[in-house]
Amino acid sequence: MNPKQKQLLFRIIIAAVLTVVLQFVPVTGVWRLVLYLIPYLLVGYSVVRKAVRHIAEGELFDENFLMVIATVGAFVLGWLSTGDYTEAVAVMLFFQVGEWFESYAVGKSRRSIVRLMDIRPDYAHVERDGAIVTVEPEEVAVGSVIVVQPGERVPLDGIVVEGVSSLNTGALTGESVPREVTAGDTVAGGYINLTGVLRLRTTKVFGESTVAKILALMETASARKAKPEAFITRFARVYTPAVCAAALALAVLPPLFGGGWETWLYRALSFLVISCPCALVIGVPLTFFAGMGGAGKLGVLVKGSHYLEALARTDRVVFDKTGTLTQGVFEVTAVCPVSLSREQLLEYAALAESATSHPIGKSLQRAWGKPLDLARVHNIQEISGGGVSASVDGRQVLVGNTAWLQRQGIVPASCEAAGTVVHVAIDGTYAGYLVVSDVVKPTAPAAVAALKAMGVTRTVMLTGDTAAAAQPIADAVGVDTVYSQLLPTHKVEKVEELLGDPSAKGTLAFVGDGINDAPALSRADIGVAMGVLGSDAAIEAADVVLMDDDPRKLGRAIRAARRSLRIVYQNIALALGVKVACLLLGALGLTNLWLAVFADVGVMVLAVLNAMRALFITERTV
Repeated sequence: MNPKQKQLLFRIIIAAVLTVVLQFVPVTGVWRLVLYLIPYLLVGYSVVRKAVRHIAEGELFDENFLMVIATVGAFVLGWLSTGDYTEAVAVMLFFQVGEWFESYAVGKSRRSIVRLMDIRPDYAHVERDGAIVTVEPEEVAVGSVIVVQPGERVPLDGIVVEGVSSLNTGALTGESVPREVTAGDTVAGGYINLTGVLRLRTTKVFGESTVAKILALMETASARKAKPEAFITRFARVYTPAVCAAALALAVLPPLFGGGWETWLYRALSFLVISCPCALVIGVPLTFFAGMGGAGKLGVLVKGSHYLEALARTDRVVFDKTGTLTQGVFEVTAVCPVSLSREQLLEYAALAESATSHPIGKSLQRAWGKPLDLARVHNIQEISGGGVSASVDGRQVLVGNTAWLQRQGIVPASCEAAGTVVHVAIDGTYAGYLVVSDVVKPTAPAAVAALKAMGVTRTVMLTGDTAAAAQPIADAVGVDTVYSQLLPTHKVEKVEELLGDPSAKGTLAFVGDGINDAPALSRADIGVAMGVLGSDAAIEAADVVLMDDDPRKLGRAIRAARRSLRIVYQNIALALGVKVACLLLGALGLTNLWLAVFADVGVMVLAVLNAMRALFITERTV
């Protein structure tokens, strides 16, 4: 518990003890009222202060206002009739008990997310001039060599240049099994080094690193409300004035015709207490908040409750291929020259792709396997969804796919190889092609099968590769439909086409990781990005981020979102059902203030406890 929660609990206990003791104090009249005001103000002064402040700000109708009106009315009734004020104090006491439960539950949800995302490194050990210097992560430049000792958090994204170790990736990925890394492996900032000393060469500055992006996303994670949550906000604005007007009518109209104003005033006060919509305005947002925390435990970052709801309604999933269903680790499996030697074709292609970060370009560089003389390369232009144009040794070299070269007026050779075909043209003359093959992620077939098992009606794969390269991948993972040779604009068009399907009832999710996926991620109902391999643009455009690039996380996220949404509707049904029943009983005089506040607070506590179930989501529960 935080200090405020401890303080409130202490005041509740002291006020409860004083209220019990006052039952045996033989004091009457105004002094009895004064004595009862002590526990009342002790436990309820914060409620009174909020009500007065909100009235001054023009926010008249809220739960604090209702509690103050009901308890002041109970004091008035006690003064005019029985001289007993226990009921007035008990109403405020029970209300604050409910407030404490709410505060504790929200705090627990927030602490869970904070612990999950407490990944910001405090320092980095940098090698400078043969010495180790400890600096702030923001001060480390790209290409620096940093040393990470066992037990330390990896401060920035980088590639292992020396060392073997096990890494705890749980803060980012939700995975409990350590990940083994060695020289050449990519490591994300936020991982914890468990065993050996690692030397890393940084690939990003801190502001662009995985850990920084996650922290930035968490700051805006609750920016958009889900439809049920937004409905509750609008509902409360209309509902509270309406029940206040109904309570006023209940207190005034019946006595005008039949007398008994004291009885009807008491019923009106009970009506006010019962009408307080605490269970709705607390239980529903808390469920979404807890659901986002629970999804985070599974290694899924949801940027807001709006997206959690959309995720729960997913019935169609569209995948990008490279880096999403495949590992994105390409290998050159064939070199087929036409007018050059095999070595010359590969050298020209590798030099032209020397500045690219695309996996295919990296595979060409690895296949060449020799140092690249960048002084030979000039005027590099990368065409998204097409290829690369560069000047190598003064000759114009084009490296790209079939469609792009055809648009440049070059006729590529026909090739039906199982893989991505990369064509090369030099000075406008076709020079040959290379075949680059990708590898299906081991978890991809299980991920697609799980989506179908949970009711996803259609799975689609989009790729810029040829049909010959795309179809074997599609068959291996089990998607329903594959569309090949697509530019980024074509992917958006396909997404729009699927969104326009009149037979579809749910939402469409697009899963991707590259820069060229950002438009489609933004256009889909729910965009899902890969958090480790994914580009900055894709992660920024996405609504949901899978923190370890495992496509199985999508199915788990959907099940977690559906579970959270079920809890939301349970809380709505519970709150409205009990409210309607108790309001009728209160209007008929079949309940008193004690039972009214107990019903109100009891329902709120039940809603809070039910909401907390969404926080304790594990792979077993979903």
